[in-house]
Amino acid sequence: MSGRIVVIGAGIVGVSTAIWLRRAGREVVLVDRGEPGKGTSFGNAGVLASCAIVPVTTPGLIAKGPGYVMDPNFPLFLRWSYVPRMIPWLVKYLRHANDRDTRRIAEGINGVIGDSVDQHMALSRGTQAEEWVVESDYTFAYADRAAFEKDSYVWTLRREGGFVPELIEGAAVHEYQDCFSDKVGCLAVMKNHGFIRDPGGYVAALAEEFKALGGTFRKADVKDFTLTGGKVSAVQTTEGEIACDQVVLTTGVWSKPLMKKLGITVPIETERGYHIVFENATGGPMVPVMVASGKFVATPMAQGVRCAGVVEFGGLEAGPSKAPFELLRRQVAETFPRLKATDEIEWQGHRPAPTDSLPLIGEVRGTGVFAGFGHHHIGLTGGPKTGRWLAQMMTGQRPNTDMTPYDPQRFAG
Repeated sequence: MSGRIVVIGAGIVGVSTAIWLRRAGREVVLVDRGEPGKGTSFGNAGVLASCAIVPVTTPGLIAKGPGYVMDPNFPLFLRWSYVPRMIPWLVKYLRHANDRDTRRIAEGINGVIGDSVDQHMALSRGTQAEEWVVESDYTFAYADRAAFEKDSYVWTLRREGGFVPELIEGAAVHEYQDCFSDKVGCLAVMKNHGFIRDPGGYVAALAEEFKALGGTFRKADVKDFTLTGGKVSAVQTTEGEIACDQVVLTTGVWSKPLMKKLGITVPIETERGYHIVFENATGGPMVPVMVASGKFVATPMAQGVRCAGVVEFGGLEAGPSKAPFELLRRQVAETFPRLKATDEIEWQGHRPAPTDSLPLIGEVRGTGVFAGFGHHHIGLTGGPKTGRWLAQMMTGQRPNTDMTPYDPQRFAG
């Protein structure tokens, strides 16, 4: 096939797909209602978190969940007016909080992100985006060894997936990174990871590489597909029709209405994520740190230290809440007491959370429309590999992976 491909969504997945397709010689139009890298891909924690293979839905979550919701110091928030609308999704989501499903999902996630640093380097090497990629440790901070061992289930699955931490305790913690409070007495250090110093700038630079390769970017909002004989022949946008032979859908949680037009109702919810950038910060970490007690990540970036990770369920329409920012500030102060900044910048965005925590990757019902969304917490980490897989499938190649776990049809009724 030699016709035009439209990639909908200019975040990390969409831009990665577009680049790999152009490198394969295909004609590609990248479409987004905003500028590349300004949506969900802008606001993540920036970590190339290859070891982040274990989903939230681990065994015991159902019993612990009510306590998490009622605890003002736990980074989970609900907009109660929205809860009735999300109950069907929540019931399906919690059904996976068992050992069998957790292991299955972890294996699927590992397939997407297990080699993330190599995938990001393969995508960005020799481009302007390469300067934003840093290879580094990824560190998990605990109060002590006992707190680390409380996470034994998660660490067992990581070890089984090939990710074995190096433990640092006591005085050695401050020798490794002299930024922590005395409340941090144990670090689990993962080697061979990395981070992006400016996620938004990184995706924007990749978009420029796409254009330098001869790709076309159009700013528009996609409203519908035109199907001819069951195959996509055009996309309908606010700026007119774009004829095409194939389409890639990479618009995160906003992909749901377009999938519905293809006859598939995806059980996906928005997980409202928060971050604060401490501009021109001093006294912070030099490598990404996951603070276990607060479930947030602190990452050194070009602009300062970005602290991200609070979760809220409340839909796509409501504006940011104050409480998540306040909790994040308290946790940051408790963990990094010497952190100083010239300013603080708040951000709130939307992570796409399917009920089974696995992305949708592949062709939808033989229509020529390919899904590439639903990455939950691993969008930045897994974007380049997802894009590579999609480009392979769309150019007649077969990824050297069992793609069954990511099949978009798995939610079809």
